[in-house]
Amino acid sequence: MKFHYYPETDSLYIDLSEKTSVDSREVAPGVVLDFDVEGHLVGIDIDGASRIVNLSRLEAEMLPVTTFSLVGTPA
Repeated sequence: MKFHYYPETDSLYIDLSEKTSVDSREVAPGVVLDFDVEGHLVGIDIDGASRIVNLSRLEAEMLPVTTFSLVGTPA
């Protein structure tokens, strides 16, 4: 799972899978779910992310994470 934040558009993309998206559905204003060819959720796109979620904090509980990395520098 990867989180991609694009400050120029204030959008957050949560990449849940390495599979390609073939279908997208807006489920709320500015929130789009991406699905693969089999209908599985592969990503979540949030436009105007800073108005919807707190981008200053990231928490995880009980995840079986084996690799963790921070890439880039905050603005």
